[in-house]
Amino acid sequence: MSDWHPATVTSRSPAADGLTDLVLDVRGTPLVGSHAHPGQYVRLRLPGLEAGLFAIASPPEPQGGRWEFLLKDGSPLPDALIRLPLGAPVQASAPEGPGFPLERARGHDLLLFATGSGISAIRPVIASVRRERDAFGRVKLYFGARTPGAFAYQGELHAWEEGGVQVVRTVSQPGASGWQGLTGYVQAHLGEDPLHDALAFVCGQSSMVRGVMDALSERGVPATRVFFNY
Repeated sequence: MSDWHPATVTSRSPAADGLTDLVLDVRGTPLVGSHAHPGQYVRLRLPGLEAGLFAIASPPEPQGGRWEFLLKDGSPLPDALIRLPLGAPVQASAPEGPGFPLERARGHDLLLFATGSGISAIRPVIASVRRERDAFGRVKLYFGARTPGAFAYQGELHAWEEGGVQVVRTVSQPGASGWQGLTGYVQAHLGEDPLHDALAFVCGQSSMVRGVMDALSERGVPATRVFFNY
């Protein structure tokens, strides 16, 4: 398979404050069905701009021809992708990275940690778990955002919970928004649930990753049971 393949912008919509949902059509290319593991990412590029890495926010499909991405504005490539009209071409690579080891989590409790746009790598994990929910133990998502308006996929959270995924949301900068929920970092809200049988999948900025690993270690979860998508 060559390094780059043509994709087409098929939809674009606001996902949250500073975040945009972008869907690319890869039908008719060797990329169809190449997304094998939740958490994998691809490289996208446009003429004159450096390529960037983006997690595929939709679940793996054997014949999947549509890939969804969550773009964070504020840098050249995401901003240019957000401005593209429908039908515009984008160059995409084959999926990279091991993704999250969902098979290893079967039969165990699963803790999911995501902040900001990092939820894009965790969302396909949730979709895959819900398809065979009985294969896993307790599944809990710790989802952090800077402000109440910065949670992507808010319209899906209720469906996730109905599908057996407990969702814990926390805001690090509530300001004067009237937010009545949890505040602070995700790792501050582990609670008292037993973690001896848990695996953790984590996606976020490096400071958040370190904080989560330290908090899990203090609760007896070794680093060998904490996984990333790279």
